[in-house]
Amino acid sequence: MIELFTAPTPNGHKVSVTLEELDLDYKVRAIDFSRKEQKEDWFLEISPNGRIPALIDNEPADGSSEPITVFESGAIMTYLADKTGALLPAEPRGRMEVMQWLMFQMGGIGPMMGQANVFLRYLDEKIPTAIERYQRECRRLFEVLDRRLGDSEWLAASFSIADIANWCWVRTYRWSDVSIDELPNLRRWLDAMKERPACRIGIQIPYKPENLLKDQEARDEFAARARRSLA
Repeated sequence: MIELFTAPTPNGHKVSVTLEELDLDYKVRAIDFSRKEQKEDWFLEISPNGRIPALIDNEPADGSSEPITVFESGAIMTYLADKTGALLPAEPRGRMEVMQWLMFQMGGIGPMMGQANVFLRYLDEKIPTAIERYQRECRRLFEVLDRRLGDSEWLAASFSIADIANWCWVRTYRWSDVSIDELPNLRRWLDAMKERPACRIGIQIPYKPENLLKDQEARDEFAARARRSLA
């Protein structure tokens, strides 16, 4: 059984969507930020940086009886893809194409949208130059994605962990107050991603009643695949 330690954030959703896409059984342990659980000693043993998500695989890919722990969302996604042989090609060129766009999210989309959110939403003192700087950079990165998606249905040759990673952040563009106007390829991709059942379910993890999808079809999907137990 895979144990997922997570919270309802874009980085947390990257892993829960990946687990759903791979149809893997997993158990969820929601981390309570209000109690600073992510800084407690027991969690730091799993995730030394004190950040979610983190994962323990009690049936690791190497066949060992010793559980393996993985922290950092990109590393977890890569581990799960390698474990199952899906969402990440084995051959070098295809693998590198996926890894480039995964790193694009890890080093660009995530940090820039995160900073935009901090300065726009969370600081008491509003610093317009900082807000504008990060929103402008987010928009530039969105334009990079739009150009790529004008040439390809997905970010790599086929649907992959790179699409999942970028989508879990880009889908929150309204919260960052960054426009996707005049980016038709990005909008087409966003629409395609949200129609995937695993994506619809994965962004509900960890389950919170107020976040449950509103339409009946989505509720049925969630119930049918809710095989994880919530701590």
